[in-house]
Amino acid sequence: MSQPSLTKSRPPFELGGEDRERLLERLRLAVTRARRGGGEILATISVPLPADVDPSAVVCASRRAGEQWFAFEQPDRGGVALATLGEVADLSASGPDRFAVVADRWREMSAAAVADPAEGIGGGPIAVGGFAFAPDGGGSPHWAGFAPASLIVPEVALTRRASRRDRGEARAEVRMTLAAIARPDDLAEELVARMERRLAELRDAALPLLDPAPAGRYQVVSAMPPEHYEAAVASAVRLIEAGELEKVVLAREVQVHAPRAYDPAAVFGVLRDAFPSCFVFCVGRGDATLVAASPELLVRREGHRVSTLALAGSTRRSADPAVDDHLGEQLLRDESYREEHAIVARRIERALRPHAVWVAAAPEPELVRIANIQHLATPIRAQLAEPIETLELVGLMHPTPAVGGEPAAPALRQIPALEGLDRGWYSGPIGWIDGAGDGEFCVALRCALLRGSVARCYAGNGIVRDSDPAKELAETEIKLQALLPLLAG
Repeated sequence: MSQPSLTKSRPPFELGGEDRERLLERLRLAVTRARRGGGEILATISVPLPADVDPSAVVCASRRAGEQWFAFEQPDRGGVALATLGEVADLSASGPDRFAVVADRWREMSAAAVADPAEGIGGGPIAVGGFAFAPDGGGSPHWAGFAPASLIVPEVALTRRASRRDRGEARAEVRMTLAAIARPDDLAEELVARMERRLAELRDAALPLLDPAPAGRYQVVSAMPPEHYEAAVASAVRLIEAGELEKVVLAREVQVHAPRAYDPAAVFGVLRDAFPSCFVFCVGRGDATLVAASPELLVRREGHRVSTLALAGSTRRSADPAVDDHLGEQLLRDESYREEHAIVARRIERALRPHAVWVAAAPEPELVRIANIQHLATPIRAQLAEPIETLELVGLMHPTPAVGGEPAAPALRQIPALEGLDRGWYSGPIGWIDGAGDGEFCVALRCALLRGSVARCYAGNGIVRDSDPAKELAETEIKLQALLPLLAG
């Protein structure tokens, strides 16, 4: 059925007559199916919005206190963006089977949905969220609300697809998807009225600005003394020399105590401007928000096509172009970093090859430069031999040696003891999946957990045979500079 374009005679988030009637029909059908089956049926509708609507800004301006919200962008990739509000269903799990459990629940829910056909980001049902690094991670009080596996089916999803050419002019396509769960005792008219009340709360406002000259005292402290991290690196090197490990990633946590509560929307806005090539995201759960600018794609599935990125090995940037180039060349030639990087690329290829017609990786790593750091990166692509949905691919690939270690099992056993912290969702997969099984997940790097006036920042390094503890500590400081200057006044 054709969808009428928006007119200037009504607010951009108000449903037109035909769209409202279409929604009512779907909800009536969903209620009927719920009554027949005695269960719950998801119903969604997708409508166009003006091209100048900023999905993340709308969500940041319209979120209710304590509700689930999500914003996920990669600005340099055609301005693609996804932002959501509210929750009609929560798909949560824990333990080693958490990816499969959540995948099964989403497959069952989306298959039964009364909805538009899935059209990738911007069409049909969608679920957003993430996973902890460890199967039962996030048990510490400061990670409350961030279950080991948690995808939310949102009430409202705003999407902006990559710009397309229209008569020689680049145009973004922005859409809004509304969702509701129909139960046997529901009335379709009441569900529509509830959705319209939610739409009436949406505001098209700019992202808030970060205070350029905040008053008050900020305190920056390591959760564990820096010497603890150096000792952990030294212990890891001994394990590698003994042949127990090939590589292990060790992280540290740095806390910022601010004089007032953080505004995650303002932090998000600065990160979006400063790191346009990264995945910039916010995941709001209760009174806490995980915010990040991550350079690492874990997996993107588009039909049978899969894309991922091996990212390992890094060095600082310089304002002097000649020095910056020299640092990059040193990184490309450094045997230790090359070894660390190759371990990651080989594991990703091994994980994909049994499920693919072909797997293609660049023969040599390339440099990926972002504002404060440069990395070795190898793009990897694959053509699936049979349909494997995004969440299955995420479970297959997480954790890569870029955040875990090699061999995986002994490395994952050693990490908690060496680090002495609960990573929670740090270095876990964050992203979305649609009703067709397509989706995109990045790795939660360069991130901070904001709760009130406390920000917990995380950074880690890959440790190999010739890693130097002092240099590894210094490299974590470089990575922390993505967020600390914004959070520490």
